[in-house]
Amino acid sequence: MKYIILLSVLVVTIGSSCNKVIDLYPQSNLNTGTFYSDASEVQAGLTGVYNGLQAPMFREWQLTELRSDNSLQGVPASTNSFNRDLSDLDMFIPATTQDAIYQYWLSTYNNIRNANIIIQKLGVTYNAGNGSISLVDIDIPLSDADRKQFAGEALFIRAYHYFNLVRLFGGVFLVHTPIAPAVAKTMNRASSDDIYKLIEADLTTAATYLSPLKFSQIAAGNKGKANAWAAKALLAKAYLTRNKKTEASALLQDIITNSGFGLQSTYANVFSISNEVNSEILFTVRYKSGGLGLGSSFGNDFGPLNSGSAVINGSGRGWNTPSADIDSFYTATDKRKDVNISRYGTGTAERIYVKKFLNPVTITDDGEADWPVLRYADVLLMLAEAQGNTAASVGYINQVRLRAGLLGLPTAIGTVAAFEKELADERRREFAFENQRWFDLIRFNTTTTSIRAEDVLKAHFAYEYSTHYVEYLPPTPTIAELQNGVTKDRLLLPIPQREIDTNTQLTITQNPGY
Repeated sequence: MKYIILLSVLVVTIGSSCNKVIDLYPQSNLNTGTFYSDASEVQAGLTGVYNGLQAPMFREWQLTELRSDNSLQGVPASTNSFNRDLSDLDMFIPATTQDAIYQYWLSTYNNIRNANIIIQKLGVTYNAGNGSISLVDIDIPLSDADRKQFAGEALFIRAYHYFNLVRLFGGVFLVHTPIAPAVAKTMNRASSDDIYKLIEADLTTAATYLSPLKFSQIAAGNKGKANAWAAKALLAKAYLTRNKKTEASALLQDIITNSGFGLQSTYANVFSISNEVNSEILFTVRYKSGGLGLGSSFGNDFGPLNSGSAVINGSGRGWNTPSADIDSFYTATDKRKDVNISRYGTGTAERIYVKKFLNPVTITDDGEADWPVLRYADVLLMLAEAQGNTAASVGYINQVRLRAGLLGLPTAIGTVAAFEKELADERRREFAFENQRWFDLIRFNTTTTSIRAEDVLKAHFAYEYSTHYVEYLPPTPTIAELQNGVTKDRLLLPIPQREIDTNTQLTITQNPGY
């Protein structure tokens, strides 16, 4: 962005100081067809793609944490339209025109477009027929190493976006190269299988293109960028989602053995703004305070409502309020609770809030805290999931538990169901409010596990009813109405209605249940 602003200033200066007609392409006509001419310009565009991760993240918690058993809409009696939309998401009754769903969809596809432009400029092509990626000749003067590094980063980000889309919406539109609006209207939804084929191709390629340096060898200026280990971790999670546990296990073992990443000594240290992109962070969405337009709003978004400056400058909005369920889920000795959750006020005025992403701000909505996407603790617990109920798997879980101040589990857990429950519970405590719980419930919700998303969510409604949902203004939902809203169909979000209504060329099907 700063590069483009600088170009704009130069264009104005040149235009005001020279009246001669010159035989050069006008700089004011810079576009994607003329901009990417060298490594610095490709890097500038790629920086924009990284920045494009922020917009979807602003709403992702609404589509994940809020729909899980971790969070609630903070003001149940509110008539505010934004709060009502949050409540509808929480209760599994969102309208197909719901704004948060559409804005998340739009910002995600915007950044997929940005990544696709760079991927195309680098001569990377995807063959949808066999799910392969190949390289063609390009005119940009780049070394083979730079070309593959840039391409790997863009492929990683594209796969990350599609992985979120397919888990939230099912089959979506598979756009793997820049297209014109008229062409877009001729494209219908692809199957989930075809989306996963692209994800696996992108991440497999990214894992070979990206730097495999160990954590201690990564230059400071490159920390925070996608690397081979991040690609392998995300691919492993995609494999687990598809029940390809053998493939996932091999990747995760490789990370543990060879990456040089590892657990931080304390849980709090993982999220400290003075210790960003540390050895536990394989990939994160980065934020930068200081009035640059790159800060995080989550401290104010999640801070307690009407708290003035007692908790954070500019007060909080009370969104993403921790449920009573997760609040009671931590034991007294679990060191993670005080990092994740805090309280403001006393008595009936006490408010519980998400503390994890809150740090002091000078300017409202200008926080420094990054949002972790892949952590080493996730690698350990995914490997336990991939290997199943073994002593080694329990050992991976215990590494995470011991850091949290808990006792280790016995190495022999009696049944597969008991093991799966311990693993799911540990993931919930470890990754609370990191937008992981919803995706975990969906991944576990198969015929091969004892965890059923619908059962978990129905129990959540029953647990929270007397202290939260009963406070809704009439018509107050009954427990039965809340529980009946949780269906297999509604585990997916609706396709934004605007996509359906504005296409005059094709009939786009809506997800069942909407």
